[in-house]
Amino acid sequence: MSSTKSKLYTRTGDQGKTSLVGGSRVSKSSLRLHAYGTIDELNANIGLLICEISPNDPQLITLQFIQHKLFSVGGYLATEPDSPYYKHGCSISEDNIKHIEKEIDTIDQNLPPLNRFVLPGGNRAAAQAHICRTVTRRAERIICEISENEPVSQLVLQFVNRISDYLFAYSRELCLKSSEEIFWDKDCI
Repeated sequence: MSSTKSKLYTRTGDQGKTSLVGGSRVSKSSLRLHAYGTIDELNANIGLLICEISPNDPQLITLQFIQHKLFSVGGYLATEPDSPYYKHGCSISEDNIKHIEKEIDTIDQNLPPLNRFVLPGGNRAAAQAHICRTVTRRAERIICEISENEPVSQLVLQFVNRISDYLFAYSRELCLKSSEEIFWDKDCI
């Protein structure tokens, strides 16, 4: 039995337009594409972060959970708002948000109090977690901008916001495992 393999290129986007789930064609410069493209970028960066940590790191499961949820968020953002898939297509729940909050609390209970601004760095994994955090914040800003004109699930906004908090806490944990945190020197000349 032979199966036909689809081509990786379709040529349908050669004029700078693409299709949303539901069929409408939009410019590749639309906010919606920026949003789900940034979610995809975040997911790829989390994949790189996973490559930087130990396979025994207890946060590996949470990072993989986040990746799967981000894929769902990307699909949700790639769906036109009038589509029935849009209303029911997002699989983010309050329990998912609570799960991330629980992980933040678990990490934070073992961290020293923070009374200065932390600079990204310390080690590769911590720096990569900071990159993930900043990409998350950019995705959040774009999703917020979409929500000013179109309906966006409040759960999606909350979930993305919690991911950035999680990544900040996790970056601190990763840094402290093998080095010291780097703090902003406000008097630096």
